[in-house]
Amino acid sequence: MAHLVLEGERARLNLSLLEKLGAIRKSPQIALNQIESVEVVANPWTNQVLKGFRIGTGVPYLVLLGTMQYRNGRDFCAIYKRRPNAVITMKSGPFKRWIFEIKDMSEIDALKRAIA
Repeated sequence: MAHLVLEGERARLNLSLLEKLGAIRKSPQIALNQIESVEVVANPWTNQVLKGFRIGTGVPYLVLLGTMQYRNGRDFCAIYKRRPNAVITMKSGPFKRWIFEIKDMSEIDALKRAIA
């Protein structure tokens, strides 16, 4: 399961080896000053959260690992089942959003304090 790791002025979504294989990419990272907002969604499997087509591994309502590509950008996703997920919106960078399952709410709280 992906972990959010804060390293100085950067945030990294730490992926396991199997997640990297499923997502077809390495762990994404970004500078904290490029994060626009952080929110928590109860169910990520909605049209309001997910958009575009998948590049990576996916079984609907079970797992989504990889990139969701759409007309004006792309999102990185590490979603499992119907659990609460964090949605981190970026000002710039390779992804517009990171959408991932929350393993520990303290990781999200620490990120909110770091960007405030």
